[in-house]
Amino acid sequence: MPGAAPLPKRKPRARRRRASFDTTLGRTALQALAVIAFFAVWEIGVRMGWISAFLVGSPFGIFADGFKMIMSGDLLSDTWYTLFEAILGFVIGTILGSLLGLALWYSVFVARLVEPFIVAINSVPKIALAPIVVLWFGTGLVSKVALSVSLTAIVALIAAYQAAKDADVDLQSLLISMGADKHQVFFKAVVPSTLPSIIATFRINIGFGLVGAVVGEFISSQRGLGHLIYTASSLYDLNTVWVGLFTLMIMGFVLYYVIDIIERTSLPWKQSNITHQVQV
Repeated sequence: MPGAAPLPKRKPRARRRRASFDTTLGRTALQALAVIAFFAVWEIGVRMGWISAFLVGSPFGIFADGFKMIMSGDLLSDTWYTLFEAILGFVIGTILGSLLGLALWYSVFVARLVEPFIVAINSVPKIALAPIVVLWFGTGLVSKVALSVSLTAIVALIAAYQAAKDADVDLQSLLISMGADKHQVFFKAVVPSTLPSIIATFRINIGFGLVGAVVGEFISSQRGLGHLIYTASSLYDLNTVWVGLFTLMIMGFVLYYVIDIIERTSLPWKQSNITHQVQV
């Protein structure tokens, strides 16, 4: 009819279906189904003889071994030991590297002088340093923490230094024109602008902290998940190896979301920007 209002367009069925899953509960359900399907196919493949249980293990065997280790307390003890090493190395390395990276902002001459050395140190695979670190610090806790620090400190240093170099020059010039000295410019302009980059580095460094702790346990240790995995692999006990690997995976997952909570709390404006991204 002439003059009649046009009918509202109906959303395509695919878009409506996607929107129904695009919630926290919907995404969690899909992720859980994917994990269940993966282990179900794996177990079926082992039972049907398509997959060798000796070479890759089996989900049922992994669950049984993991349950025994939890009941005996061995898994919890090894997990706590590795977690403590990783967190200690992460905290020390990230704080030390970030402070050094920010300090380089104070002197362009010093920054240019040490930059080749930073590049050279960063290019060396830190895992290659593991035997030297063990020789220097022994086979105890200190060597694992030192290896984690060597992995995390250089990443934090480079990220903090780059963020400091990219700090808003116009804001710094404005503060200087208003009579601010170098320390005031640093704390009022440079440090706040580098916080997102430094906190984003936490996500990377938490993984490097775990890598350092586990590699140190591979080299020489009597405890920890790295020792558990190394010993089980030497005995071709694939189910126990998977128990250690999945425990590390869960540990990294939890620590990642702890960092995410820290980021949401300390940088609420960044989370707001992510929430309001344009959906295409």
